Amino acid sequence: MMANHATRLRIRYVAGDLLATAVAWFAFNAIRFFNVILPEGSESWSFIKFLHNESVWLGQILFPIGMCGLYFLSGYYDKVYGKSRVEELVTTLTTAFIGTICVWFLAIIDDPIPDKASNYELFLMLFGLLFGCVYIMRLMLTNAVMSRIKRGAIKFNALIVGTSDEAKSFAEELTKGNNPYTHAYQIVGYIAPDDASQQSREIDGRSIYSIDEIEGLKQSLDLKAIIVPEQAYGIGGMLQVLNRLWALELPVLVSPNLSDLITSRPKIRRMASMPLVDISQPNISDSAVRLKRLGDILASAVALVILSPVYLALAIAVKYDSRGPVFYSQERIGMHRKKFNIYKFRTMQPDAEKSGPTLSNPDDKRITRLGRFLRKYRLDELPQFWNVFKGDMSLVGPRPERAFFISQIIEKAPYYALLHRIRPGISSLGMVKFGYASNVDDMVKRLKYDLIYIDNISFSNDLKILVYTVSTVVTGKGI
Repeated sequence: MMANHATRLRIRYVAGDLLATAVAWFAFNAIRFFNVILPEGSESWSFIKFLHNESVWLGQILFPIGMCGLYFLSGYYDKVYGKSRVEELVTTLTTAFIGTICVWFLAIIDDPIPDKASNYELFLMLFGLLFGCVYIMRLMLTNAVMSRIKRGAIKFNALIVGTSDEAKSFAEELTKGNNPYTHAYQIVGYIAPDDASQQSREIDGRSIYSIDEIEGLKQSLDLKAIIVPEQAYGIGGMLQVLNRLWALELPVLVSPNLSDLITSRPKIRRMASMPLVDISQPNISDSAVRLKRLGDILASAVALVILSPVYLALAIAVKYDSRGPVFYSQERIGMHRKKFNIYKFRTMQPDAEKSGPTLSNPDDKRITRLGRFLRKYRLDELPQFWNVFKGDMSLVGPRPERAFFISQIIEKAPYYALLHRIRPGISSLGMVKFGYASNVDDMVKRLKYDLIYIDNISFSNDLKILVYTVSTVVTGKGI
């Protein structure tokens, strides 16, 4: 239900941006015609004739579409509820400025503008119109959504962990508070973290559920969040509860005090969401997610083209080195636990896993002679640029694992489920700092590097990891 409403609201935001951008561009063209083109000896032109010019009407269509592409890259459409007005203002200003620069050098710079002052005035006029029209439209839509949240027309079902008086008080604080976003949470029940027998009881008419029921409740109750108030369970007991929640891929919201205990640097992503902090999401902005994906597409496309002769040479070498196929595919678990096939140049004998899934080690007899060379220089991973291009993977991100090993890892480290919040990568901080894992215990040890990465995702860190990866390839430290 909420998913359909969110989709409709997202369509409204896109339609609003298209309309507002089209109005801004039309108004700018009117100013451009009467202040620049007409005074420069084009008296025979009428404004209607000017609008019928191919470049003008084509721009009226393409400019709004191009700007919506820029808005998409800014991450503006990713979240339709709980938008920060400050972030909305900054995002709109930034995209309007970038869009103005782009269209200026593509379409306006050749206009017969008489002097630099007029040039600057026209530039500022386009920027002002674009920002003003789009921001007013967005503000109207956002205020309408906030008004519906305040009236209680939009609610998000949530469960509270705990059955104590403190948990009950916390629920009352959320539902009766003045903050429109925390007030939007509709508490539909409580979770008994350590006493399944309480599931038949109620608190203020709300059911108490066993923590073992969580997986099924996600769908049946249409849950949008799990809320963890500060409780008297102690950090050890609360971590046990949290370890059961990670795999749900739901926002896990905690009070700031509890967040201080879990992490030394709690990150408040939206001031409006106080007093709750989401500790389940990677520390990356919506715009960074989009730009990271754009970079992945461009880089992988270039790599696939430039490295095509290398692919051909390695394919021939693999074929003649040992019997079996050139490429090896294997099912892995990616973002949001989605299954996909990862591709590699085959480095083992075809029947290497006839006895079941087995991790490799430096002295593995199953590795072919050429395979050892390919692994040493990580050349076997080159086909994964295709996985990156398709969207299964990223250039940088935690290495994807097989479901067989993930189940074993989660038994020892349930927080491994947090890695499924982002795309897995060809290279990772864990790979450059720890290397290949030859057993599940090594995978758990490597996990800490990947957790550090998802809490510190940035372009600069990705670049550093890629540099380390190139160094590993060049020096042959792949094994």
